[in-house]
Amino acid sequence: MQKTNELDSLTFAAMLRQGAVQLGRDKKVINDLNVFPIPDGDTGDNMLMTLKAGCDTLKNHLGTLSELASAASSGMLLGARGNSGVILSRIFAGLAKGLQGVIEADTETFTKAMQSAVEEAYKSVPVPVEGTIITVLREGVADADASSDLNHYFETLLEAMQVSLDHTPELLQVLKDAGVVDSGGAGLLSIFRGMNDALNGQISEEEIVPTTASAPTVELDKFTENSTLEFGYCTEFLLRLMRSKVNLDTFDENVIFDYLNRVGESVVAFREGSIIKVHVHTFTPGVILNEMQKYGEFLTIKIENMALQHHQSTNQNNASFKTPPKKYGVVTVASGEGLIDAFREFGVDEVIAGGQTMNPATQDFLDAFAKINAQHILVFPNNKNIKMAADQAAELYKNADIHVLPSSTIGEGYYGIGSIDRDNPNVDEVIASVTEIMQSVVTGMVSTAIRDAEGEQVSVHTGDFVGYSGKQLLSDSPDRETAAKALVERLGAASRDVMLIFFGEQVPQNEAEKLIADLQTQYKNLEIMLNNGAQPVYDYIIVCI
Repeated sequence: MQKTNELDSLTFAAMLRQGAVQLGRDKKVINDLNVFPIPDGDTGDNMLMTLKAGCDTLKNHLGTLSELASAASSGMLLGARGNSGVILSRIFAGLAKGLQGVIEADTETFTKAMQSAVEEAYKSVPVPVEGTIITVLREGVADADASSDLNHYFETLLEAMQVSLDHTPELLQVLKDAGVVDSGGAGLLSIFRGMNDALNGQISEEEIVPTTASAPTVELDKFTENSTLEFGYCTEFLLRLMRSKVNLDTFDENVIFDYLNRVGESVVAFREGSIIKVHVHTFTPGVILNEMQKYGEFLTIKIENMALQHHQSTNQNNASFKTPPKKYGVVTVASGEGLIDAFREFGVDEVIAGGQTMNPATQDFLDAFAKINAQHILVFPNNKNIKMAADQAAELYKNADIHVLPSSTIGEGYYGIGSIDRDNPNVDEVIASVTEIMQSVVTGMVSTAIRDAEGEQVSVHTGDFVGYSGKQLLSDSPDRETAAKALVERLGAASRDVMLIFFGEQVPQNEAEKLIADLQTQYKNLEIMLNNGAQPVYDYIIVCI
């Protein structure tokens, strides 16, 4: 792959154009990602028209990288259409600011310019909503690798943006309900894919043609004399601040922005020099326009009845953008790198760090649920002291059906998770089967006694190694191996088929292996497996089934 260490103006212009070409290819898919109510018509076309306006500005334009980025930004400012188009124009305005005075940009300079793009995008939205185009940009830029050439930077940028895009349904319920990712984020990813192609020398001469015409056909029967104005008007305008009305040197545009946020919704607004660009949803556009004329005069105005903008999704599938929820997700609780890895090998989506002495909070479960795109999430707390927090989180979480299973030990959780039939569409049957499996599991632990205690079968002394199952004290010895062997016997190992032992972070590998060898000699018909759980608190977790 070629290496680009310096980005010049000609390459940047080609990248913008190829970004528009790629967006043109993907626009139909991106349009279909919209969910009702659709505030701005078709996201793909809105973004394409915005980007195309920037590209058109660059035709026959010569100059430095800084000059071309500024010219493209100005073109997008004037051509921005829709909420997503306005935000897109601010992204490239931020990029232009970051490249101000730059003749050619190395990776470090371009990275800083991208960070400026993130800042400008967030400024354009008075109340930023995560799970949208701004999230995809921010997380992509944050995770991109700027340590090498520009080609590597873009490659990692695209990877990070894709991960962020796939996660947007977890941040916005409306996306999860519709089974799609954010359309604006998908459009941005499409643009940067095209830019990356051009950076790598893959340039096409396709024409950039939005689907919708500048004067789309209005379906008048969508709003008749008997209709009720339910969604209001999508109102957009460019306002030129006038010196005859305000002092341009001291005027604070927040006067306008604060007013718009009080009287409207879905506000995207910003100032560029003496121009104020506004997108707002309102039931009274005339009132807003009259207020704005206190500060300047209009360059452009567009007002659309949002009831006429609505269109149904065609539900076409596209693996690059749609992320329909899977049937089952799994959350469990464990500590120790080896234990966590073992659970992940069984297909666990999220392992919450915790267990005895460090019980996770309700919020920890909520955070884990939010990362999983599934219809049903099965939760294995693996500790009776943790189940209550899991139950509370299940009651609070509304984006999926949460099922907290009665796993009170690591052993029950481990074998329960391993028995999940993910192909069975009946969740009640799955839960019943898993619960039955867990009831057949016996788990014992070996740990250090912190005080004297008397059990029905054993007396425990402070500092000894104690073996127990549930609340039953089953063995005690100053020697860890002896305590473990006695525990195995009292767990009924002779009548079991399989034994799995996780040894903890304080147990040497050779000690654990010697224990296994001795047990295998004693229990010849028992299949015994050893894993390095690296767990705290418990020197051994012994699981029999």
